[in-house]
Amino acid sequence: MMMTTVSKSQPTDSQFLLNPFAWLAKMRREAPVFYSTEHQCWMVFRYNDVSRVLSEWKSFSSQLPQLHEQEDFSQSLVTTDPPKHQSLRSIVQKVFTANQVEALAPRITELTYELLGQMKQHKQVDLVHNFATPLPVIAIAEILGIPVEDREDFKRWSDGIMAGSQTAIQDMADYFRQLLKERQQRPSKDLISNLIAAYAEGEKLTAQELVDFCMILLVAGNETTTNLITNTILSLHEHPDENQRLRNDLSLLPTTIEEVLRYRSPITYLQRYTKVETQIGDQIIPPRQLVWAWISSANRDELQFENSDRFIIDREPNKHLAFGHGIHFCLGAPLARFSRDDKRARQ
Repeated sequence: MMMTTVSKSQPTDSQFLLNPFAWLAKMRREAPVFYSTEHQCWMVFRYNDVSRVLSEWKSFSSQLPQLHEQEDFSQSLVTTDPPKHQSLRSIVQKVFTANQVEALAPRITELTYELLGQMKQHKQVDLVHNFATPLPVIAIAEILGIPVEDREDFKRWSDGIMAGSQTAIQDMADYFRQLLKERQQRPSKDLISNLIAAYAEGEKLTAQELVDFCMILLVAGNETTTNLITNTILSLHEHPDENQRLRNDLSLLPTTIEEVLRYRSPITYLQRYTKVETQIGDQIIPPRQLVWAWISSANRDELQFENSDRFIIDREPNKHLAFGHGIHFCLGAPLARFSRDDKRARQ
């Protein structure tokens, strides 16, 4: 097979983590598809190639080959392919509808103002610690029906899972198994109870699938929303002229959020596994290979976005890939976007 190799895939210093875009642009020019010996995976950087990897599930699988069906995370929306994925998504969509997301808006807005009110009591605050982190944790915990006293555990488990901790995965899964048992006996007005009700009505949603969905919703929704909030503040701070434009015209809020999603994607890359031998560009990738589809690079692709390195709050069209693409397009996208259309949030 043809293989372009790079011994060290990317810098690791803190400045690179804040601003990787020069390196990503170089990779799009010089090695848009290459094999990283450091990470033992193929990396894809251009918009059209990333879009293809994310959408062509028959060639690029979401299933984790190292997981067995009874393991935690093995039966989630993000780690399954059709027909399993279609079955899971159709069931979840019945209880996670646009109307239900709309119904959550007043409570999330209320939580937002509560946290902002607490911040106003101090001369100096940490935006991440005092606002961007607790808001999504509290909101998702309330959606799922998690008691207030357990929220700190969930943030700790979520951070542990993102760091690859098997202990955190096991602890969170065990907690949800117990909570599911309690909701089966005493249903409540929360998402878990609604999912159990859908299962009771004859839908084929197993206990493991219920646990995995709850875990994915908490972990993925928590991390990405925190990133989106902080990325928005950082981008507006770095671009005072665009910040002032937004202040002068709050009708630009929806396109501003979309531009933040493009300019600084909450997710850097997504993983897939090749099912068959596949060609991307001039590279032949064998089956059973790990592929990293770099969303943060695709969203800066010069061939897709005019002035791709500029932060333009009224950019249209803006077909970014921050929520993924194809059958795995983020189920929580309407929830992530609700605040951009909330009238009170503009006041």
